[in-house]
Amino acid sequence: MKHGEVSSGWEVVIGIETHAQLATQSKIFSGAATAFGAAPNVQACAVDLALPGVLPVLNRGAVECAIRFGLAVGAEVAERSVFARKNYFYPDLPKGYQISQFEAPVVIGGQLAIQVGDSEKIIRLTRAHLEEDAGKSLHEDFQGQSGIDLNRAGTPLLEIVSEPDLRSSAEAVAYARALHALVRWIGICDGNMQEGSFRCDANVSVRRPGGPLGTRREIKNLNSFRFMQQAIDYEVRWQIETLEDGGRIQQATVLFDPDSGETRSMRSKEDAHDYRYFPDPDLLPLVIARDWVERTRAQLPELPVAKRARFVAEFGLSDYDATALTASLEIANYYEAAVQAAGVASAKPCANWVMVDLAARVNREGIDFGDAPVSAAQLGRLLARVADNTISNNIAKKIFDAIWAGEGGTGEDAADRIIAAQGLKQITDTGAIEALIDEVLANNAAMVAEFRAGKEKAFNALVGQAMKATKGKANPQQVNQLLRSKLG
Repeated sequence: MKHGEVSSGWEVVIGIETHAQLATQSKIFSGAATAFGAAPNVQACAVDLALPGVLPVLNRGAVECAIRFGLAVGAEVAERSVFARKNYFYPDLPKGYQISQFEAPVVIGGQLAIQVGDSEKIIRLTRAHLEEDAGKSLHEDFQGQSGIDLNRAGTPLLEIVSEPDLRSSAEAVAYARALHALVRWIGICDGNMQEGSFRCDANVSVRRPGGPLGTRREIKNLNSFRFMQQAIDYEVRWQIETLEDGGRIQQATVLFDPDSGETRSMRSKEDAHDYRYFPDPDLLPLVIARDWVERTRAQLPELPVAKRARFVAEFGLSDYDATALTASLEIANYYEAAVQAAGVASAKPCANWVMVDLAARVNREGIDFGDAPVSAAQLGRLLARVADNTISNNIAKKIFDAIWAGEGGTGEDAADRIIAAQGLKQITDTGAIEALIDEVLANNAAMVAEFRAGKEKAFNALVGQAMKATKGKANPQQVNQLLRSKLG
């Protein structure tokens, strides 16, 4: 089978478990810091080290993050949830258990809309629960030994579990991207996949269409969308080939090796009973008052689905454009501020510039939209000058480059300053343009003859000569109309 292709007669079934590191200043059960990049073990306090006699104290900010997420996905925020001990032995888990939630999670149900190609699909969520992260085993630079860094131990996580509603690697990636955008949008996670703030486990199985679910294998710790797609595609091919060759799939936890492009088994897959869950006797049940939920609801920003619908209704954008412009809160806010400066009549040109010109520039320079040297207000004022025919779109591109380079100052009127300083105002006087066109026609008799012989390319060449004669300052529409009129 080719890359990404599924053999006929098989259906892929995927569910995703995502660990989102919550954007709190301290850990979920202690006051230790959560900043990334500190020297090993300097951010591990007595609670994180599980010293005798210490007791966990729940971080209110982590609960607030869970409430925000539950509201954002239309889930039930449980009035009462319970913390449990998930028991297993691992060197970077000092207590010998992880504090998590099992039978009574804080968020129940919910859904997330994803876009795959031109179609939208609703993915159901099973639950989201609060838990603490474990530490990290270090295997490099220890002369054959391993070290333990407990800085991450106790870092607050929200584990978000989807139903097995995904049917391809493309849908899985679309879901992961949509979830990544949402947790950043509502401000509960920075989404930094390189630092481990957002990581996914994919539960993958195959079955005959309409048949019972197949045996799943869990691909752990996928920290890039590209690796997720590659890992799932490989795993699906491997499972189908194994079954078609008469083999059986054993439930297992696997890792993806980006260098080989293959998954490899790490251990047999555990079930819930293997962890011997029981309520944590050191933590009271978490009780969330309804007024806390309603206060949090009032503080939520306009959500992506609502903003997308409003962009279509208010600005006349297509669903595609509105989806692209709500890919992140940063992009959506930039676009809306640009439209405010340019005027609603320029909503579509603003969309084109943000999605094409600005997006290409920030990607090339490796910066975020919010750090672009051209502010939203400056871009809006620039496009307002295109709309009122002060400048052409081509001249606008040159002015955009100039503002990016720091010319025109930092104010909203940077474009106006550059137009005035460089004499870039568009020529709209019909008499002046006609005189220049007459000169171009006289100097390019061969091109005129080619056009009259039926060669349309010659007309484009004449337009180019006319724009060159005006140093790009003539209104292109006027040039086209006058040139066609004079050529008969």
